[in-house]
Amino acid sequence: MDVCRRNNVTVTGRVDGPVLLLAHGFGCDQNMWRLVTPALAARYRVVLFDYVGSGGADPSAWNELRYSSLDGYAQDVLEVVEELDLQGVTFVGHSVSAMVGVLAAANAPERISRLVMVAPSPCYIDDEGYRGGFSTEDVDELLESLESNYLGWSAAMAPVIMGNDDRPELGQELTASFCATDPEMARVFARTTFLSDSRQDLKSVTVPTLVLECRQDVIAPREVGAYVHDAIPTSRLVTLEATGHCPQLSAPQATAAAIVEFVGAA
Repeated sequence: MDVCRRNNVTVTGRVDGPVLLLAHGFGCDQNMWRLVTPALAARYRVVLFDYVGSGGADPSAWNELRYSSLDGYAQDVLEVVEELDLQGVTFVGHSVSAMVGVLAAANAPERISRLVMVAPSPCYIDDEGYRGGFSTEDVDELLESLESNYLGWSAAMAPVIMGNDDRPELGQELTASFCATDPEMARVFARTTFLSDSRQDLKSVTVPTLVLECRQDVIAPREVGAYVHDAIPTSRLVTLEATGHCPQLSAPQATAAAIVEFVGAA
């Protein structure tokens, strides 16, 4: 299968610019980057894609076993990078995709030279000495609700994840994105997202890394950003004056500016 068609790959921006690969999180697709893409495309070659099971990716490529672990999503990334023969890539991963980027960089250090983690979380479940933001019971209840009534769960949870109650259109957009995802594929991605523990994988990161957190985020609290920053000696932590879990939508200018400052001039 053609990888670019499978993952609905879009390439824009400067042909001769440094490469940014933008990876979306659970329940989303590449459209989530549309507000930051123009600012980035003016300087860089921007590559966007959808994971299999999301957005405009080919649903016939879906394989539950493959996408039941973050390694399957990292394999999507590596196959896109190899298909386009990309070098010196800055991988920009939102939410769970930040950890997908960690796995991809560990497997292809010759291709991925920087990481940008947007609202990352290596583990969503609280542990001794670690605050992920959810108890085991919270996550079990979340997944049970999602699996029993995905559309109802989406309508209830998307506005909470987005935050910004004074801008309801943002929550409505995320709700629509969730609802456009096949419920069975979303179930698998959700379990992979909320049950994965990538804390040990952070030790493998040796490339320059930007950790972008929001001032207030119910999904990835600031303790998580501090944890990721402390675990990666090559990282820089930037706190955006933004609320919610999707700053590329709620604070696109600040998000793009932080990425540009980190990556540098083209």
